[in-house]
Order: sequence, then structure tokens, then C-alpha cells
Amino acid sequence: MSMLTPPGMGGKYRITGNKYPRMRRPRRRGRLVFLAVASVAVLGVVGWGTEQLIDVFTGGKKASAAGTKGDCTTKADRAGAAASPSSSASARGLPKPGQITVNVLNATPRKGLAKQTADELKKRGFRIGQVGNATKEFDKKIKGSGILLGPASALNTSLPVLATQLAGAEQRTDTRKGADVDLIIGTAFKELTPQPSAAQALTALTAPRPSATAVKEDC
Repeated sequence: MSMLTPPGMGGKYRITGNKYPRMRRPRRRGRLVFLAVASVAVLGVVGWGTEQLIDVFTGGKKASAAGTKGDCTTKADRAGAAASPSSSASARGLPKPGQITVNVLNATPRKGLAKQTADELKKRGFRIGQVGNATKEFDKKIKGSGILLGPASALNTSLPVLATQLAGAEQRTDTRKGADVDLIIGTAFKELTPQPSAAQALTALTAPRPSATAVKEDC
């Protein structure tokens, strides 16, 4: 009987030989987890590489980004073009200087001031109506540079345009009929606003104001 045979067992249960039977090694769970993780990583790399190849051959995201950028640029250009007013044009519904008739009235003791001022306004494109002395209501009673007076309809139209030519002038309305406006020269008057500054103020007044927020949202 072999030394490997347990006591009390013989016959067909007898174990012969002098070597232990080979036992199957237990599987390591860690190796299975590692293989699973490696497989997922490989699949991810393959998928990313496929996407890159598709982008290379089809233009993919780069073409889309370029299209979006071009669209935003186009909209910005359109907004910039709309913001550039044409010469002496009124994009905000304001009249042009040539559509405004101005009566120039002198409320100071200085002679010839009304005509001198009227001639300058005419050079700047305004139409000139009456030129002379102010009425008793205003004569020698205006301490500032002047008063711009017109009908109620001129408050947001003709008067703001005329005000670009005489900075600091007071704007008033009355119950007159017609669209003519008065420039009544006051005691503190020295001269009209210099033409370059007046032209710049008129451009700023008539220029449209595009909404930056709207342009950004469109992009």
C-alpha cells in the first residue's frame, strides 16, 4: 500500500504511486478586472481615432466652427454698416438741416448779431426765415447763450438738430402754427458752436444705436 493511501482504505480506493495529485490553481479575480479595464480603454482609443479620421476627411467640427464664425462676422458687419449714417441723413427720423427753417432773433443790445448768426447757419445747411430783433417778451431778458423756440412737434425733431449748433441753449415750445423754429440770441452768446464740433454732435444725434446684446445673441 502506498503511503498516500489513507488508513483503513484499501482495495479500489488505494492510491498508488509516490506523488501528490496535481491541483488546479485558483483563478485570480484581479487579472480579470485588469483585462476588462484594458478592453474598455482600447475601445475608447479606437473610437476617438475613428472620430478624428472622420473629421479629417469630412471637415467636421472645424468646418462647423468656421461657418459659425463667418455667420457672426457677417451679422457684425451688417450692424456696423447700419450704424454708419449717410451724409446729413437722419436715420432716427430727425429732419435734415435743409428741412428746418430758422428765424434768427437778437435779444441783445449788439447790432448785426442776428444777421451774422443767420449767415453762418445758412452756410451749415439750414434754411433761414425771419432775421431781426426779438419781441419785447425776450428782448434783453435772456441771460444765457440763447433760447430755441418752436411748436410742440419740434421738441424731439427740429429743436434737437438746431441745438447741435448752439451748445447750452435752452429749448422751449409754444402754441404756434407751422414748423418754423426760432433761435433767440441771449446776452451770454459769443458765437455758434464751431462747425467741426457741431457736425460731430449732429452725426452722433442722427446715428442709429444698434443693440450689442441682440448681435451677441444672434452669434
